[in-house]
Amino acid sequence: QVQLVESGGGLVQAGGSLRLSCAASGRTSSLYFMGWFRQAPGKEREFVAAIARGSGWTTDADSVKGRFTISTDNAKNTVYLQMNSLNPEDTAVYYCAASRLRVGPASAVSYDYWGQGTQVTVSS
Repeated sequence: QVQLVESGGGLVQAGGSLRLSCAASGRTSSLYFMGWFRQAPGKEREFVAAIARGSGWTTDADSVKGRFTISTDNAKNTVYLQMNSLNPEDTAVYYCAASRLRVGPASAVSYDYWGQGTQVTVSS
């Protein structure tokens, strides 16, 4: 079993930055991908970014490309999401997720474990 705990959300003005953290505990050696998803009110959960824990390979959604960066510190079992140039459309609950699969990092169904979510609100 794996537990994920997110932190770092909050309220920020448009154009500002936030860094989200996700600390993993438990059987982390079984994990291949770590990802971030978000869900805005009235919308479906959407993929934001993912990273392969071993190689460091990353992928991200077009909507955040060039603004958000995912990274990992495997020694700390922590994954980060650095978010720059935030805009009100980025307002959502952000979820950290962990997958044992080696495929489908952009698909929520690939992920076995989820955090409780952290709210990010961007004011205009």
